[in-house]
Amino acid sequence: MRMTRLIAVFFGAGLLRPAPGTWGTLAALPVAWGLHVIGGFWLLALATALVFFLGWWVTIVETRGMDDPDPSEIVIDEVAGMWLALWPVSLGAMMQGVAISALWPGWIVAFVAFRAFDILKPGPVGWADRMHTPLGVMLDDMIAGVFAALVVIVLAALAHGVFMA
Repeated sequence: MRMTRLIAVFFGAGLLRPAPGTWGTLAALPVAWGLHVIGGFWLLALATALVFFLGWWVTIVETRGMDDPDPSEIVIDEVAGMWLALWPVSLGAMMQGVAISALWPGWIVAFVAFRAFDILKPGPVGWADRMHTPLGVMLDDMIAGVFAALVVIVLAALAHGVFMA
């Protein structure tokens, strides 16, 4: 298997059926945990940016000459989007000096919200998806990741009484 293909399918996660996007998103979670443990929020943020650009490039390479600009087995976009959705969890754990696993409700909210935005494709997520280009492949998941991160922030604020008088 070519290296670009291996990256595009996130080391095989995108080849799992059914729902390769969900498998890719699930595969992103332990890697995000490892990145946070090794280097905190800043390493996760840097890795997210690097994976976005690497994913864009491998998607260009892997879809060249194909009729489908977004084959379901390419899941590197889900990895980048899921990592972005986890930014508030990682940053919160780092700022509070707690293990990122202690913020497990945030992981669940980030995962569910990200998958919902990625599947339903509301507003700008759908706009990016309709680009039908390698950039659109990556961008729709990044926008879904931003929306999911906002959901995590709002629900964490509610759970911790930030909005209480």
